[in-house]
Formats: sequence, structure tokens, C-alpha cells
Amino acid sequence: MEIFLAPSAGFCFGVNRAVESVYNHLGKDILYTYGPIIHNKEVINDLQSKGVKIIDHVQDINTGTVIIRSHGVSPEVYEALDEKQISYIDSTCPYVKRIHKIVNQNYKEGNPIVIVGDPQHPEIQGINGWCNYQAYIVENEEQAKKINISMEKPICVVAQTTYQQDQYYAIISIFQEQGYSINVHETICSATSVRQKAAFELSKQVDKMIIIGDRYSSNTQKLYEICKKHC
Repeated sequence: MEIFLAPSAGFCFGVNRAVESVYNHLGKDILYTYGPIIHNKEVINDLQSKGVKIIDHVQDINTGTVIIRSHGVSPEVYEALDEKQISYIDSTCPYVKRIHKIVNQNYKEGNPIVIVGDPQHPEIQGINGWCNYQAYIVENEEQAKKINISMEKPICVVAQTTYQQDQYYAIISIFQEQGYSINVHETICSATSVRQKAAFELSKQVDKMIIIGDRYSSNTQKLYEICKKHC
């Protein structure tokens, strides 16, 4: 049996940066992560065994240091941390930070905002917070066809960093066919695109593929969907 390893296997830059920020601060203070630092049970279990605790609300703590995960958070979380004078380490992925700035600026200009991605994912929920939770969230092409937005101003369109690029373009095409004026922002992580392309190419060369990752990870789910089409 011959085994091939995709050249882009492993954690992406943003996730690796966030995970390392937790390990680098072990033992320095009571340490919390705002939500699971990564959607990977093995890593989470290891950190918990070392005393790291997970919180979902700032109100649950009064001291210690909070590490904000790569998915990012809404402005309200920063405000709550500052109000309680709790120190924090912002490990939001720079790619996600860029989306926050795009969305916030367009919200201030009064432009409608569409976020393409999973509405239940913490990254999307955090992004939506930067436009006062006024974004239209579109998960697939069917939802895009049913969207009804005012055409008075151009629409700002961004995507979840782990969204499939071909599906993103398909949704953009639907908006264009509907006559919307749109400003498309390329917000899919470059590492995600490379990983998905590698999985696609490898899936055409082998009989079976194994995706190693947590089933709740958006990255893992997207790779599985890509490979399932071709294996």
C-alpha cells in the first residue's frame, strides 16, 4: 500500500499562532480561553489537563488572563474585559481581524453587509458583531437566491476564512445575476485555499483518503466535502 501526504497538512498560521499563545503563557497566571482555542479535542484536553479553563462569558470570571481565540470576538467582549479590568491576549487571526475592519467600515458607511458562511460558527458570530449584528448571513447558494436586500447602496460581501472558494464565487454570481451592486472582498484564508486545492488534487490520484482533524472543525468539514466528491 502506498501512502501520500498532502504538502499542506497541519494547522494553519492563525490557529497555530493562537494555540502557541496558550502554551507560551502556561503557569504565568490563571489562564482562560474565550471558547475552545481550537476545534480539536486532543489539543483542548491537553490544555485542560494543564489547568487552562474555557469560558463563554466574561461575566463568569473576575481575575486571570483570557486568551481570545483565532476565530475572533465581537466588540462587546473587549468592552466587557476592559470594564472588569481583566487582562487578555488577543490571538485573533490577522485574516479575521481584516474582515472585522472591512465590515465595521462598511457598516459605518451604511452599506448592507453579507457574510458568507456558517451562522453557527464563532468566527461568523464575531464578524457580525462588528456591524451591530445587522449582516445578512448566507450559508449556501439556495439562501443566496432568496435574499432580499435594498439596492440603494452597494453590498459589502465577505466570506468565512474557511469557506470553499468555488462556492463563494457561485454565490457572488447569483448576487450579480439578481442585479445587485456588490463590493466583493477576498477574505478566504490563503492557507485554506491551498489546503483545499491540495486535497482536491490528491483525491483524484488515490483510492481512499483520510482527513485527520476534529469533526467539529470547519476546516476538516470542508476538506471532507471536497474529497467526498472525488473519492
